[in-house]
Amino acid sequence: MTSTYELALVLNGKLEDDARAEALEKVQNYITRFGGSIVNVDDWGKKKFAYDINKQKEGFYYFIKFQSEDNNCPNELEANVRIMEPVVRYLVVKQ
Repeated sequence: MTSTYELALVLNGKLEDDARAEALEKVQNYITRFGGSIVNVDDWGKKKFAYDINKQKEGFYYFIKFQSEDNNCPNELEANVRIMEPVVRYLVVKQ
C-alpha cells in the first residue's frame, strides 16, 4: 500500500542559490533512492525564524510531498538528511 509523506525542510539562510539547489537536489535523490516518488515540491522562500537557531535568524523553507510503498523510506531519508550540513531543521510526517 502506498503511503504519502511530507518532508518539511529548512536550509541555512546564508546559502548561495547554487548551493541551495544542490542541497535540495540531494534530498530529492535520497527520496527516489529509497523507493519514494516525489509528488510536489513547495518552495516557501526565505523566512525569518521565531527565535535564533544555531545563531541564525532566517532560513529557506521547503515542503516536499512524496509517496512510497516502502515504510522504511522515511527512516532512511531522515538518517541521511540529519547529517547534511546545510539542513537547519527537518521533519517527516505521514499524511
